[in-house]
Amino acid sequence: MMPSADTLAPQGRAVIVILLISTFVVILNETIMNVALPRLMTDLKITAGTAQWLATAFMLTMAVVIPVTGFLLQRLKTRTVFLTAMTLFSAGTLLAAVSPGFVPLVLARVVQASGTAIMLPLLMTTVLTLVPERTRGAVMGQISIVISVAPAIGPTISGLILQAFSWRYMFLFVLPIALGTLVYGARTLGNVGTPRRLSLDVGSVPLSALGFGGLIYALSRFSEGGLGNPAVSVPLLVGGLSLGAFLWRQVALGRSGEPLLDLHAFRFPMFALGVGLMGIAMMALFGGIILLPLYLQNLRGLNTLQTGLLLLPGGLLMGLLAPAIGKLYDRIGPRPLVVPGTLLMALVLFGLGRIDTATPIWILLGLHLSLSVGLALLFTPVFTSALSPLPPQLYSHGSAIMSTLQQVAGAAGTALLITLMTGRAASLTQQGSAPVAAQVGGLHLAFTGSAILAVLAVLLALFLKPTPQPQRAPDEQPLAQPGD
Repeated sequence: MMPSADTLAPQGRAVIVILLISTFVVILNETIMNVALPRLMTDLKITAGTAQWLATAFMLTMAVVIPVTGFLLQRLKTRTVFLTAMTLFSAGTLLAAVSPGFVPLVLARVVQASGTAIMLPLLMTTVLTLVPERTRGAVMGQISIVISVAPAIGPTISGLILQAFSWRYMFLFVLPIALGTLVYGARTLGNVGTPRRLSLDVGSVPLSALGFGGLIYALSRFSEGGLGNPAVSVPLLVGGLSLGAFLWRQVALGRSGEPLLDLHAFRFPMFALGVGLMGIAMMALFGGIILLPLYLQNLRGLNTLQTGLLLLPGGLLMGLLAPAIGKLYDRIGPRPLVVPGTLLMALVLFGLGRIDTATPIWILLGLHLSLSVGLALLFTPVFTSALSPLPPQLYSHGSAIMSTLQQVAGAAGTALLITLMTGRAASLTQQGSAPVAAQVGGLHLAFTGSAILAVLAVLLALFLKPTPQPQRAPDEQPLAQPGD
């Protein structure tokens, strides 16, 4: 339930509801494709490495587009940004549904990702602009529902669709929801805030694209030979150098001009701490998102639908807990919620580092539900405490920074954990272990590595504290208000 009328005007509530629904749809689409890759390999007659480009191209596009949203959200009207995002997403979904082959399908996914990349920063920025700080946690709880439930039901929905229909029906399922949201938003969505007269720093755009894109691409290929593989080392080098040049340019423009991504947000200690905490948590989270489905399907023999159904209760539980946790945040602040959440996450990941092929399903379900509780205690408080201290003119940049680093952290977490798992399994196989035992050993090491990352999140959580919303950056003159 959205905040009452005394904290948020009816028009403001309508805007947030529209953006919540739209964000739910685009995140659902992002996860619905994962379990369909084997079917696509058969129907399109492509290899696993080729099929993976459907996910890699989507992730690369997100990494390239998200840093630009900080500029877009300040330069354009809310309505214009929303219509652009949902039109791109709907067009990409339609193109994907009718794609005659692999290359058109990849291009359709790029168009989809361009719209998806804009929606979450748009939602976060709008909430920060409209909602008073005293009730912001409750509304951030609504965002946590979207972020947790959509990925949870995505694999289950795609599994059900693929049981009876072709892969095209996954997109045909999403398309009418996206079009309905677009039409409803076009009729009712009002503008939030006043656009500023900004000029786009053209030089920063290619540096951002090469930096974040190269880094994401290298990390996504890291398990294929590590730094010894030119397909990893070259984009990693190019991405690192470009990212360094991009950051230097943003600092320089921040003093005298209009940066593409304003790094002044890092002058606020709680924002910097929240970004670090969220990055580590996202890396650890992939222990559950990536490794557990691999275990269930490769070692326990579950099909995609059974895997989705087993993981579904955890996502739904996160969604059920999110509103209450958001309200608790408004009352008690972040630390009493985030410290237990990160502790629970670390303990569960250590527990998952001890499962084997004989572990009862009910124990696996209990571990996943416990992990979901820990994540629910983490996401809403960290998002809210990190972004709330920022002044209004940094809302869009802070949201874009958080979203960009989530993509990078997710890719880094995947690369690290898959590399640990495959490397340990190969080592055990060379030592004479049976294939199943080697896979279990690799899984144990990867989950343990994920748990160690979670311990770092616990240590960072101890430094969280409620921060009143300031009007200017520390040791800085006030930045121009929107519309000035």
